[in-house]
Amino acid sequence: MKREDYFRWAERAAQWGAEYLANLSERPVRAQTAPGEIAAMLPDTPPDEPEDMETIFADFERIVPDGMTHWQHPRFFAYFSANAAPASMVAENLTSVMAAQCMLWQTSPAATEIETRMVDWMRQALGLRTGFQGVIQDSATTANVCGVLTMRERALAWRGNDSGLAGQPQLRVYASPETHSSVDKAIRIAGIGQQNLVKVPTDGSWALDAEALREAIEADRAARYLPAGVILCIGGTSIGASDRLQETIAVAREQDLYVHVDAAWAGSAMICPELRELWEGIDGADSIAINPHKWLGAQFDCSIQFLADPKPQVRTLGIRPEYLQTLGQTEVTNYSEWTIPLGRRFRALKLWFLFRAHGLEDLRQRIRNHIAWAEEAAAAIAALEDFRLVTKCHLSLFTFQYAPPGEDANDATERLLQAINDDGRIYLTQTVHEGQFVIRFQVGQFDCRREDVLLAVEVLGELATASRPNSQG
Repeated sequence: MKREDYFRWAERAAQWGAEYLANLSERPVRAQTAPGEIAAMLPDTPPDEPEDMETIFADFERIVPDGMTHWQHPRFFAYFSANAAPASMVAENLTSVMAAQCMLWQTSPAATEIETRMVDWMRQALGLRTGFQGVIQDSATTANVCGVLTMRERALAWRGNDSGLAGQPQLRVYASPETHSSVDKAIRIAGIGQQNLVKVPTDGSWALDAEALREAIEADRAARYLPAGVILCIGGTSIGASDRLQETIAVAREQDLYVHVDAAWAGSAMICPELRELWEGIDGADSIAINPHKWLGAQFDCSIQFLADPKPQVRTLGIRPEYLQTLGQTEVTNYSEWTIPLGRRFRALKLWFLFRAHGLEDLRQRIRNHIAWAEEAAAAIAALEDFRLVTKCHLSLFTFQYAPPGEDANDATERLLQAINDDGRIYLTQTVHEGQFVIRFQVGQFDCRREDVLLAVEVLGELATASRPNSQG
């Protein structure tokens, strides 16, 4: 394809995209393909000669859409949505055209300075205190890794980077069992080791028990371990559990430990002032991860890591060889020194477009709607025959089981989930909570409507009826 053909094919792609979004609700939410089916439609070897764009685009239309699970579908109630507001999509197109590698201020002054301002806009929107700075990461996994690496180096007085971990004291990090698996991954990547991630018991609301945290830290000190940090969660992925920040951060401060808060999903809801009871004490954290690409509508990928003081993380991750120096400028911000990759995309542009095209009040109302509709759906599902709620709504996430008499509830729930996702009208996923196989229901897709949520309740009732042994359907 020649550069002069770009406009034609960009226009064609935009037209396809508009039609795709307009008709998305007519598609099954989850891909209805078998493993290996898509690969079988692709040649085994790459082409030696160029192919015509008409052929390439036709193959895209023939192969790709039906082989995708549609994350922008209004009846996507699985995982947490990876949202994409149209304004954010436009910004991503512009980012792709410029194709900038935004590793340094000098390679992308606008990208760097817009990122600084967008992070501060987000800080204000969330009600975080003045002084927090931040960096846009690709995902909360990377933010979590950065937080763990920083707490590791802080505990070791930055000896780990220079000397390695051999011969250093055995580090310990503390978290609740409700934290995301990316925390476990971060501990492994940091070389701390899975066995040194201490899962502290929770209380009856599945929040980390502050006194149990204190006891675990003191027991480890007595056993000559070196406590390094605490990882707290707001809106855990499994059931939406949240730790009580005020109490647990107080314990961490008492013990001089670094605190990282993973609020990847639920953090976005803190743009609503009435929800900030969940946020109380957040200003005491050292590091906070929030994903605007989950609930705010920023095109994936876009995760903000806020830092009370960037210096420890920059000291942990920053390397500036001569070929990355900005001549004549010693105090510019180079965000590649705040994170793991050197290469960086212009992620701030989509936040700029998103904030301006919607305004905070529209974004707040969407979140409020999702929470209200989730609570309505939870009540309606609890009223269905043989259904029971297992965990109540945590913001817009709840879990339930299908428990017909005479059947094992775990087996019946799993069977129903398979039927739901084979049916295609809605998409749900599962978790295991206190030994029970449960279905997660999370309302959060950007363009979701109340009728989409209520249709999901209808589908559940219909498929449960059809699965009963005495059903005539």
